[in-house]
Amino acid sequence: AAVSWYDEFQRLYDTIPCVEVQALKEHNDQVLHLSFSHSGCLFASCSKDCTVKIWSNELDISLQHSSNMRPYNWSYTQFSQFNSDDSLLLVSGVFVGPHNSSSGEIAVISMENFTLLSRVRNKPYDVFGCWLNETNLISGNLHRIGRITSCSVLWLNNAFQGIESENVNVVKRLFKIQNLNASTIRTVMVADCSRYDSPDLLLDYEEQLASSSTCPVFDLGSDSEEEEAKPKQPPEPAIQELPDAGGVPAEDGLQQFFDDIMEGRVRPAMTETELETKVAELFVRNRTKLPEPNLLPTDSNSKTKYLIFTTGCLTYSPHQIGIKRILPHQMTTAGPVLGEERRSDEFFDSLDHVIDIHGHIIGMGLSPDHRYLYVNSRAWPRDCVISDPMQPPPIAEEIDLHVFDLKTMKEVKRALRAHRAYTPNEECFFIFLDVSRDFVASGAEDRHGYIWDRHYNICLAKLQHDNVVNSVAFSPVEQELLLTASDDTTIKVWRSPRAVRIQQARRPRPRKLLFSWLMNQKS
Repeated sequence: AAVSWYDEFQRLYDTIPCVEVQALKEHNDQVLHLSFSHSGCLFASCSKDCTVKIWSNELDISLQHSSNMRPYNWSYTQFSQFNSDDSLLLVSGVFVGPHNSSSGEIAVISMENFTLLSRVRNKPYDVFGCWLNETNLISGNLHRIGRITSCSVLWLNNAFQGIESENVNVVKRLFKIQNLNASTIRTVMVADCSRYDSPDLLLDYEEQLASSSTCPVFDLGSDSEEEEAKPKQPPEPAIQELPDAGGVPAEDGLQQFFDDIMEGRVRPAMTETELETKVAELFVRNRTKLPEPNLLPTDSNSKTKYLIFTTGCLTYSPHQIGIKRILPHQMTTAGPVLGEERRSDEFFDSLDHVIDIHGHIIGMGLSPDHRYLYVNSRAWPRDCVISDPMQPPPIAEEIDLHVFDLKTMKEVKRALRAHRAYTPNEECFFIFLDVSRDFVASGAEDRHGYIWDRHYNICLAKLQHDNVVNSVAFSPVEQELLLTASDDTTIKVWRSPRAVRIQQARRPRPRKLLFSWLMNQKS
């Protein structure tokens, strides 16, 4: 929409929020996350000091309320999100249970009087949780099946748990998904498909795509056997053929396999871990509901939403993005608590779509129109082979910021780069990013926040802190305002040079005030 290159230069030079105007120091420990209300009038911050603070976004930002979660046995707060009408705040934290075991918990706080309305258990804690609509939120639970096999259950919860009628459900099971090789579902978020046909910004970078490799994308609901890209798969562990298994159902072949092992007729050439994974794969083969057909949104299913989360299939570190369609009738807690009635061959739900990142995912964020998904990841070595799920490959220090079009399910531009992280796999933590109409921002472990332009794929600014930058947040109504949160315990407020000039013009100048006071004294 630019009229001239001069206008573009002015936009890139004058409207980037890169001028520090305020430092908020009310937290006394690492600040982990920031989130704005949809109106832009408020924002919330979460911290290792176990408080969630609500701030008023005025000319000078001020603290409006602080909730201490320690009385509820929380260790710290880690994530927050306002519901669509800004009447409720979801706060996610780490809960200390019996024998100092840690799990997660979600609290819902009313914005009218800052009272705590409900608490929901959330496991593992880095599921975080998210709103599905104005009054319903999504949480997770994890059930161990074996040493490296588990089942993730995603629950829909009513924010108002103190329901008057005992006949109305306050929870309902959404999905039950099997996890292999120590992987789990984490970092859930919801994308609204109804916004796709009127995007704020349409990215089309075919030339960039032609000169770069894209991440493998698999449409699990398609009837076509062709894939967008063929990933390099690690070699299958050596295993003897199941005796007489041709044409036999998986569960019968599995039973025969066990009988042969117990009676000494077969010795599998694999480790205990590999055996568990193979057994889990055979077990789930005839017990999983098929993916939904026609995943891509059309006019007839524009009310559909996508549940997006990190997952994996090779190791415990999150290296895939799972996408599961939520249909309109699933968006309420009405109906059976355990969801729709299932047949025995639909014990688990399958994913509708999987995006393989080939690296450790450390952050995700949606564009304001929910059309594009931005993903922070730290790449694995190109030809690495994972033989032990408890020992993932080493990860790069350089962070890649991938961009995926959720309407076509394809990567649409080269990865953005500039920011870095240094912690190894086992200590790796989430670095939150945010997207505005024209810009993308992310934290980093190199003591800076970063801003890129969404049009030109270039880094525009580095925002300095004294320690790791964990989270960034654009104002949803004014992209020339950005917040950054850091381990240095501060929240910094950044405005564009243009916004700073406008603010200064509005403020009364001290000299003029002094002059008018002197004139009044004379008279």
